[in-house]
Amino acid sequence: MPHLKVSPFDSSDIENHLAQSDLMTFRATSLTSSDEIIGIELGGEEFLIQIKPDAAATLVKYDKVTRPLKVNLLKEALDRVSKELNLQVKSSNITIHNTKAALSSEYFKKIEDFENIIYPKEKISVEVGFGSGKHLLYQAQKNPDTLFIGLEIHTPSAQQVLKQIELQGLENIWVVNYDARLFLEMLPSNACEQIFVHFPVPWDKKPHRRVISPSFLNESMRVLSKDGRLELRTDSDNYYWYALETFFAVPKTQVEIRKNEALEVTSKYEARWLRQEKDIYDVYVKCLEESEEKKLSISFNFNGVKYTKGLEERLSKKAMVFDGFFVHFERMYKSQSGVLLVKCAFGSFDRPEHKYILLDENECRYFVSAPVRTQVNYEAHKKLMELLSSEGEKDV
Repeated sequence: MPHLKVSPFDSSDIENHLAQSDLMTFRATSLTSSDEIIGIELGGEEFLIQIKPDAAATLVKYDKVTRPLKVNLLKEALDRVSKELNLQVKSSNITIHNTKAALSSEYFKKIEDFENIIYPKEKISVEVGFGSGKHLLYQAQKNPDTLFIGLEIHTPSAQQVLKQIELQGLENIWVVNYDARLFLEMLPSNACEQIFVHFPVPWDKKPHRRVISPSFLNESMRVLSKDGRLELRTDSDNYYWYALETFFAVPKTQVEIRKNEALEVTSKYEARWLRQEKDIYDVYVKCLEESEEKKLSISFNFNGVKYTKGLEERLSKKAMVFDGFFVHFERMYKSQSGVLLVKCAFGSFDRPEHKYILLDENECRYFVSAPVRTQVNYEAHKKLMELLSSEGEKDV
């Protein structure tokens, strides 16, 4: 992703030059290191750029938590920062391509869109981690009466599929560049006919990062219509047995297993595994009943919370575990004007949110967008309000 390596420079130049432009909204310095962070507003988007000094070279890069999905916007911002500060660039990858940004497509949807979205089709199917998109595109061509929602956290893959949607003239695919484990909670109950999870990353050394989990299964059964099914396809023996254990832990479920079944469409990776004579497992979990509609009354406003003197010293630097969720203040930055920027992780243990919270003497807000509207995130949010108030707990 876009970044610059530049010769070390005097950070006071940021205030002397960049602050005079319409690009920078604030500047803050890490409370535990020499790193700095710059608030950027460009093209109708807010995001952060990190500056990480080193004796040999200073790294100027995007912040992945707040990054806009239009990569050219990041490159333009880095280019403008470089020019306005007159930085000596040692290396970069910010060449701007003047083609239409794929993520500006009408078929690209942000996670926030699903709070009040209108679905154009009665039938909905979801594919988790579509990769090259070959299966997703094939299904959309074959089933024009169904809306296919493709989830992919790898941005270049999302961009390529959006280009293919345009080239093939498809109108029944939405692409979402987001974690599927959080996304499912945004869907209404009984809405989907199928959920495809084809060849997920096995995460043998970090099983908590697997897509398949008890909570993912519960959400899948909620959003699936009666007789709808979750379809797992994997070449990993470990993942296969782990998935079976997870699926059969449910008191009442219907599971079907197939081995080495040929599909109508094959990805290049699956073709490679077939040439290697690896076993491929299909596990289908059928939804047996309708679910109650999910009703959430959630607000992520901070309701009067604001910066108070010494707050940064009161906040615990350790991860705090509560009943069903956690909160961790990972890093803090402060500006000369008194703005405190807190990077934190919170929410579900296996589906954490990563956000910045910006506080000054007048307000407190998430920077740049609120968390996904899930119950566990709301419980964590209420705890954040408590901890950020003047009565918050002291570090121990």
